[in-house]
Amino acid sequence: MVFHREIAGVMPVIQTPFRDDLSIDENALIKELNWVLDQGVAGLTTGMVSEILRLSGPERQHLTEIVVGVARDRGAVSIISCGAESTKVAIDHARHAEHVGADALMAIPPISVALDDGALLGYYSDIAESTTIDLVIQDASGYVGRPLSIDLQVKMLETYGDRIYFKPEAPPIGPRISQLRDATGGEARIFEGTGGAALVDSFRRGIVGTMPGAEVCWAIQKMWDSLLNNEWSVAYAISGPLCALINLQNSIDMFVTVEKYILKMQGVIESTLAQGPTSFVLDNETRGEVDRLFEQISIASR
Repeated sequence: MVFHREIAGVMPVIQTPFRDDLSIDENALIKELNWVLDQGVAGLTTGMVSEILRLSGPERQHLTEIVVGVARDRGAVSIISCGAESTKVAIDHARHAEHVGADALMAIPPISVALDDGALLGYYSDIAESTTIDLVIQDASGYVGRPLSIDLQVKMLETYGDRIYFKPEAPPIGPRISQLRDATGGEARIFEGTGGAALVDSFRRGIVGTMPGAEVCWAIQKMWDSLLNNEWSVAYAISGPLCALINLQNSIDMFVTVEKYILKMQGVIESTLAQGPTSFVLDNETRGEVDRLFEQISIASR
């Protein structure tokens, strides 16, 4: 019988720091990961804002090994993204993550092709059946691809039971969470995936956790604790400026850029280099607004 750790709470999606030659800066990454865990979060996650889609296969697996290693050493949970454009590559990443000790996988569907439910069910089933650890089904259609059907997600839960978690990101977020919850009789374990912007509303709908960015994970953790303790005024105070900050970012490149900027501002990383080509450059006026909102989030989180 395989033991599965329960996955819940705040699971930040980490940023990947790079050297000048755009190789992964291992020392900077380890520093970041430890800083994230120092904020009291439940674990570490890799995802699209970790720039995994722009890393080579070996780089992506190297990132996995560092993240899993730090999480294991700190007694924290690790969730590793394995989604890819082919089932074979996704399975390769999934098996590697399990081999090095990840607690769970997360997979977006292929984004370069439009697939029906049958093909998507085959893709997700092949990942699940090639491994024994938990699998988070990520509907990343708020940024890329198309929404996953509720029927598909229900089928995965019916087939693989408590190995399956969900991270729905298709708008409208709240109603989609409720639809998935109701379609599974309340069995679906769901993570909020809007960087914390929909956290309060999603919490009321029964989520088990959230996967925000790493840059203000201390504020998200404060929100999560406040919600668990029925301290709604604290959660709403943080939610206001946090939602304004998230609202400035409407693409993966914008999230990467702003999150790295805020991490650097806090002394967590030294370089904000990202894998190119990128579609966004932080201009002075946006930077000024990020600074002001960061200060408001800091004040609300005290």
